[in-house]
Amino acid sequence: MKIGMTGKLAALACGLALLVSSCGSDAAPAAQQPGGVVQPELDELTSAGGVPGAEALLRDEDQVRTSTSGVANLADKTPMISDGRIRAGSITKSFVATVVLQLSAEGKVDLDAPIDRYLPGLVAGNGNDGTKITVRQLLQHTSGLPNYLGKLASIDPETLRNQGANPADLIATAVQQPPLFAPGTAWTYSNTNYIVLGMLVEKVSGDRLAHQIDSRVVRPLNLTSTYLPERGDTKLPEPHPVGYVPGKSGVIDFSDYDSTLAWAAGGLISTSRDITTFYDALLGGRILPPAQLKEMKTAVPAPNLGVANASYGLGLFTVPLPCGGQYWGHEGSTFGYMSMAGVGPDGRVAVIAVNAYPVKPETSAAVMSTFATALCNK
Repeated sequence: MKIGMTGKLAALACGLALLVSSCGSDAAPAAQQPGGVVQPELDELTSAGGVPGAEALLRDEDQVRTSTSGVANLADKTPMISDGRIRAGSITKSFVATVVLQLSAEGKVDLDAPIDRYLPGLVAGNGNDGTKITVRQLLQHTSGLPNYLGKLASIDPETLRNQGANPADLIATAVQQPPLFAPGTAWTYSNTNYIVLGMLVEKVSGDRLAHQIDSRVVRPLNLTSTYLPERGDTKLPEPHPVGYVPGKSGVIDFSDYDSTLAWAAGGLISTSRDITTFYDALLGGRILPPAQLKEMKTAVPAPNLGVANASYGLGLFTVPLPCGGQYWGHEGSTFGYMSMAGVGPDGRVAVIAVNAYPVKPETSAAVMSTFATALCNK
């Protein structure tokens, strides 16, 4: 499923001609933990799916159930931990979109205004024109802006580990490429959109994006393990499963790196429990006014998302479930970690997370299938 950080980080790793299947080659046998509705799927992911460890968290109202399989650390075979810190990848986009929509509710951002009104001259060059791209189009990936990571695809991830990035430089990198299409005429996922939105938040609020996420979302919801790292903060706090990427001579521990390369598009650190609390509150109407939540859930077809009948709203995507209805949520993939989180039609919230990325396409598909099972099975 080529969404979130998927395309850009797969390109970085695949450009090294590495075998993704090596991510789980030394994994211990799947740890059997009875009681989870997706335990067989988790065990399949860690035994045949090529990931060291997998975790599921399901929330039905006040009841929370967790299941794990495999290992958190290939070196010492520590069993996969539940609710450890992970790098949440493009789940970050739902947080950033929430902040933008809160600012819209306060009259500080007009969703249908051109981004050039707020950030004049930022989006310009090679046919890219911020006077013609609206805030809504950035939120919904209908801007046509090219993905800045396309320019970094040939760079060894180890070179990028501690490099970080300045947001304006990422935009400048993106606009070295021509637009993908005229604004509003098509849909293509581009991380550049959310780097621009992070800069928008900072401009209209006069505050750092990390602090705005913290004050507007994290603290009100008491998300005790969620934050957006600043440049130079490379450490993933304990406890956490080790995040693995394929390397030239085996898998590499990539838990620690400077995630400002992804920043507003995918730099968040969180836990499965915090992520379920966030989506439960967001889709339950507790952190956005009704009008802004309605805007967020106004979706357009996303034909190249990789899932049949998928659509994308403002920082959320929606996909039909095999048991009926649809879910709202987001996928998150970044160096060492892949997760899927969201809410089903009956209010059940689920997170599925694995501690390896990039992974084989069939493994990504299995994670998404496991997520659907989590929402469907009672």
